[in-house]
Amino acid sequence: MSTAVSIRMSDDIAHELGYLDRAMERFRTYIIRKAIESHLQEYADYSVATERLNDNDDEIISSDEMGNRLAL
Repeated sequence: MSTAVSIRMSDDIAHELGYLDRAMERFRTYIIRKAIESHLQEYADYSVATERLNDNDDEIISSDEMGNRLAL
């Protein structure tokens, strides 16, 4: 199931989107959907990283120690 959503954007962004849809040979809705999916995933990753960074019980190790633990 999908839900229709209307958005308002500046003429500059709409122009750039028009360029991308022609260059990629994709519909604007595809490009917008992929951009939103990507942003949501990055935001989720950021949220987890921030949560872990602020967790005083979470051990912080150096990149060298990480390499040693992973046997790199």
